[in-house]
Amino acid sequence: MISYKESGVDIDAGARLVEEIKPFVQATFNQHVLGPIGGFAGGFALPPGYTNPVLFGATDGVGTKLKLAISAGKFDTIGIDLVAMCVNDLICSFAQPLFFLDYYATGRLDVDVAKEIIAGIAKGCQEAECALIGGETAEMPGMYREKDFDLAGFAVGIAERSELENRPPLQAGDILVALPSSGIHSNGYSLVRKLLFEKLGMKLEDPFEGRTLGEVLLEPTRIYVRSYKELKDSIKALAHITGGGIVENLPRILPKNLKAIVESSSIRVLPIFQFLSNYIEREEMYRTFNMGVGMILVVAPDRLQEVLRKRDDAYPIGELVEGERGVEFH
Repeated sequence: MISYKESGVDIDAGARLVEEIKPFVQATFNQHVLGPIGGFAGGFALPPGYTNPVLFGATDGVGTKLKLAISAGKFDTIGIDLVAMCVNDLICSFAQPLFFLDYYATGRLDVDVAKEIIAGIAKGCQEAECALIGGETAEMPGMYREKDFDLAGFAVGIAERSELENRPPLQAGDILVALPSSGIHSNGYSLVRKLLFEKLGMKLEDPFEGRTLGEVLLEPTRIYVRSYKELKDSIKALAHITGGGIVENLPRILPKNLKAIVESSSIRVLPIFQFLSNYIEREEMYRTFNMGVGMILVVAPDRLQEVLRKRDDAYPIGELVEGERGVEFH
């Protein structure tokens, strides 16, 4: 006779994890969450006040930043990254995040590690002002090496249809305003790892700008939900600068007849990107990394000072002009 545990799957560990994460998950709940933790599905009542609500969904992962977390043995922030990558996409559709679900898959379930990860997810949900209403933990020996794991996140948001349909169009002369990133965020880590650890032989413990390199690389992705709520009525559009950088993400919000002129000298490039640019071509840098710009807002000229007053970390980096959709760096 053989048991499930002998095959590598520990059901008791999974049950223990559910009990240990309940305080973190319940801390994200609000009056719209239906039912307790542990059901077959999470329930969420639509908030009142919407005449014609529209739901938006977003899903994402964290990529090979997970490999750094595993190497560093640091798991308390990677869940924040997961939430950020999803909710930051939602707000670009002017959707307010409502709830979040996570998927955590590993070769062997380490309850302590999983607890840290999910606590980070819950912290990210609190920052994004959304509820963590469900998730799945999958223990799959043979699919992953014992310490390896993967994460996926799923977020749902809400918007008023009339507000979406009546948003002011983008026009030539509109200003591009940057909101700073907190670091590399969650894109480009395959290139980062290849350069820093394979080519340059650096270590996570190496000093970098008053911190360790590991701390800099694992700095969690900034969540822009509260900034969005503060600025929602003052902006025309938002672009989340993820994989593909400004070059590929900014055009996603532009009409065919407008292009973005970005003043390279205006971008407040973070030290980690300045270091990487010593070894990576400039074009490759701007097509891979956020370069210190996590979100770009499109703002009418007469609303610019209002936006800058509301967010003292925001700053202009360019404008929209007539032309074929795309980005030009000057």
